[in-house]
Amino acid sequence: MTSPTRAVCPHCAWPDDAEPFQVVSRHGTGDGRTVWTRCACGSLQVRVADGGGTRIVSRSRPAVAGAG
Repeated sequence: MTSPTRAVCPHCAWPDDAEPFQVVSRHGTGDGRTVWTRCACGSLQVRVADGGGTRIVSRSRPAVAGAG
């Protein structure tokens, strides 16, 4: 699912620029920080926050119900 005006999660349309549904962990780096978050649909995301702002650099598919 996409939005013509802003980036959203392709699995549930949660806006990428909204507050994360759940912060899993934060790690400082030489250039800023890396934040692992979970979207409302369960997709795990890696966000990089640095001088250029915050952006999602990787995103998983939501977990399959009953898996594990």
